Amino acid sequence: MNRTLRRALPALAAVLLALLAGCGASASTSQSGAGGSDPDTLVFSAVPGEQTTRIQQRYAPVLDMLSKVTGKKIEFHQATNYAAVIEAQLAGQVQIAEYGPLSYVLAKEQGADITAVGASIDHKGEAPGYHSYGITKAGSPIKSIKDYSGKKICYVDPDSTSGFLYPSAELLRNGINPMTGVQPIFAGGHDASALEVLSGRCDAGFADDSMVDTVLPQSGQLNPGQLTVLWRSDIIPGSPVAISNSLSPQLKTELTDASRTRRTSTT
Repeated sequence: MNRTLRRALPALAAVLLALLAGCGASASTSQSGAGGSDPDTLVFSAVPGEQTTRIQQRYAPVLDMLSKVTGKKIEFHQATNYAAVIEAQLAGQVQIAEYGPLSYVLAKEQGADITAVGASIDHKGEAPGYHSYGITKAGSPIKSIKDYSGKKICYVDPDSTSGFLYPSAELLRNGINPMTGVQPIFAGGHDASALEVLSGRCDAGFADDSMVDTVLPQSGQLNPGQLTVLWRSDIIPGSPVAISNSLSPQLKTELTDASRTRRTSTT
């Protein structure tokens, strides 16, 4: 576990700096060949931060925008986890994917021929970034990250940046092994992690800030004051949108330009 984090963090830092500097390399400079493919249908894959049947509806404006820009049919593929997104892009089944920063690094390390062309934001003009929260139920005897030791702790996904990587690094800084120093539970979504803490099935956990501050309160699943935020990470640049380098130069340019104007929430 410690070795994985030590290997991943430098690579993650490098790609985050690139995303902050310019939302990844220009697609025109990352071509696999002079021609490239020009399919009639493009598949967009993502791992939403919340587990709900309304996910495709939430992504519909993005899919419509990409279809108008490219003139292609855009199919949405809702992956169950980041590993499935990586596998699909490695197999050439997905041309556009929204990753977390960590899963993008892992995809590149596994040989995915992709380029990050944008990063997710919530509001036009803002910097692409978000935070990981360490949370517990209000009134809990857990008062700091150090108190996580030995407790049932909810993570999101093993390849989630805000739901596992940053929390793991913080636990290690506090002398707690993120897998053996706690009783780890992978909830599968940021909403599920927060709600498991709220229900008491997890003593504490981690989720991204928008889930705790906005999404769950707006849906009526969380009331103000029910969860206590014990820890807030440094800024995490927004989730990269990556396209396949096997696509034609014109198509990649269109997707790059479109991705840099899209608006979505983080995972």
